[in-house]
Amino acid sequence: MIIFSHIRKRAAAMALIVATAAAASAQINTEQVIRVGRNALYFEDYMLSIQYFNRVIDSKPYLAEPYLLRSIAKYNLEDYAGAEADASRALDLNPFIADAWEVRGVARQNMQRDADAITDYEEALRLLPRNRNLLFNLAMAQQAADHKADADSTFGVLLRYYPNYDNAYLGRAQLRLGANDTTGAAADIERALELNPNALNGYILRADMAMRSGRDLKAALADINEAVKLQPKMAGLYINRAYLRYSLNDYFGAMADYDYALQLEPANATALFNRGLLLAEVNANDRALDDFSSVLDIEPDNYRALYSRALIHRAKGNYRAAIADVNRVAEAFPDFPDALWLRADIERSMGQTSRAEATYNRAKQLAAAARPVDESEATAAVASADVPEELVSRRFASLLTVDDNADIREQYNNSAIRGRVQDRNVAIEIEPMMELGYYSAPSELRTNTYYIKEIDELNATRALRFAVVVTNRRPTLDQDIIQRHFSSIDYYNSLMSTHTPRAVDYIGRALDFVTTRNYSAAIDDATKAIELMPDYAPAYWLRAQARYHKLQVDRDTPDETGSIDPTARRQVAEAAMTEILADIDRGIELSPTTAVAWYNKGNLMLENHDYTSAIAAYTRAIELKPDMGEAYYNRGYIYLKLGNRQAGISDLGKAGEAGIVPAYNLIKRIRK
Repeated sequence: MIIFSHIRKRAAAMALIVATAAAASAQINTEQVIRVGRNALYFEDYMLSIQYFNRVIDSKPYLAEPYLLRSIAKYNLEDYAGAEADASRALDLNPFIADAWEVRGVARQNMQRDADAITDYEEALRLLPRNRNLLFNLAMAQQAADHKADADSTFGVLLRYYPNYDNAYLGRAQLRLGANDTTGAAADIERALELNPNALNGYILRADMAMRSGRDLKAALADINEAVKLQPKMAGLYINRAYLRYSLNDYFGAMADYDYALQLEPANATALFNRGLLLAEVNANDRALDDFSSVLDIEPDNYRALYSRALIHRAKGNYRAAIADVNRVAEAFPDFPDALWLRADIERSMGQTSRAEATYNRAKQLAAAARPVDESEATAAVASADVPEELVSRRFASLLTVDDNADIREQYNNSAIRGRVQDRNVAIEIEPMMELGYYSAPSELRTNTYYIKEIDELNATRALRFAVVVTNRRPTLDQDIIQRHFSSIDYYNSLMSTHTPRAVDYIGRALDFVTTRNYSAAIDDATKAIELMPDYAPAYWLRAQARYHKLQVDRDTPDETGSIDPTARRQVAEAAMTEILADIDRGIELSPTTAVAWYNKGNLMLENHDYTSAIAAYTRAIELKPDMGEAYYNRGYIYLKLGNRQAGISDLGKAGEAGIVPAYNLIKRIRK
């Protein structure tokens, strides 16, 4: 976490209820709410701190401080665009806040806008001319912008002011490595390690230098071992150590490192690919095939993995699968002869002699254009002999290393995981439909309930046995609560048998049926309520909700024969979706300013892959309720599917600001 000079450790003694009560009044105690937000920020509860700063901004939008603090929280959640926007607003209100220049510079640097970052750091340095972090950040931004002379000069100034700053030596070493000054880089690394024997990046950089040169791999291994001691949970270190061990003929040590790297990061494509190569080397083809397939699940266009998997398929006699993989490689690299050598061999094995010969001749032409072809190769007829194994290039099948283990930007980042919700991988799912019900699952960040005027008015009449809420987070109910609603259904049954039923009675019982998951009965009661009150929008939304849930159940339920007819199911689903959408639209017609209804329409359009209509519906929901995080999240999800990365990240940032936790994990995945 970025901890600036004015952010100091305080005891987090304020209870959440204090800030909530304060925020509920017309004039909140902004100092107190900011203080609680600072506490949450210090203890890395970034999502919670944002909610506090939101309250202050809503009450007093002319204060610069809450924008600055919220930008710091967003930065730590890797919402760099959101951090930049908030820091910019803070600077609009007060251009003399050095920390705001700094956080905006850091955010811009993480978005590869290095020239803008340099400008921000220079502005901050006018206010704090000898600030160590600012000088370091400026040098790193200059280096990233390829202003090598400026970066070297800034490092010189930094080291003149702070001659014992080990990270500055490491930053300059990285700069010198980029300029092929290995002697100067080695001297800087040695000096950094003298000053700080626990300088993780020093060991990593020194090991990388040895690996690149191919000299003294034992010394490189010793450095990686030191790095592993200092940072035992970094998968990239184990991947590089595995490479070194393999190069030093320690096959089992290399395999153990790949296995552990994958325990740390099960979706690490580099570790999976490398382990697949080692498994293939000892003919553990089934396990190698699984690893290459896993790589392709993560990176569908990983041609190294495709090529390697084709080799495995060929070895196992899976010729059609091998042809499919090698064809994709050949299409992507039409001048790559090795893919054609392999395809010729597979075609020959399949008995396609004529095709194999044509492929072989094409490969030979490409190879001749690149290097002289030995006559013995030319006479190795495809029809009578295998393509020589050495011609089936292993260039696409060599061990990979990780070259970004060294992160010479430690003051920007916090290695602690607590509060960094973007590091918690979650399934990428849209925010679900809003529903009418009797229960919700509020969280510390959000109440998870929404306002509908008609529902508020219905609750005010006390005509129902339970208060109705609007939420998209239904909790799991225990047996006592379920039994309570079975009893409520019995009550309505008795009431309706002795009195003329009212629309509100049908609505109450329909909600009981929804709670007990009897969707067919809920649909019937909602329909009867509509017959009695055809102009009551919530009745249509309730019926749409019950119909939607019934559709979900029907999709997964076999018919009487125990089978599922896809065609029949599709037709039934299409008819049901038409009815659901008609109910949603009728409700909107009766209550056009209900944001929740537009949001639900957006979800239906998204499910039907009508992205244009979904975006329009979510946009209308946001116009009616500008802080509707769920609508921002789902619209951002669609923008990303359509390739509009900038709009997607912007919407996800607003969703995270509104308390939608998965938004930050999705932003992080996009930036990888």
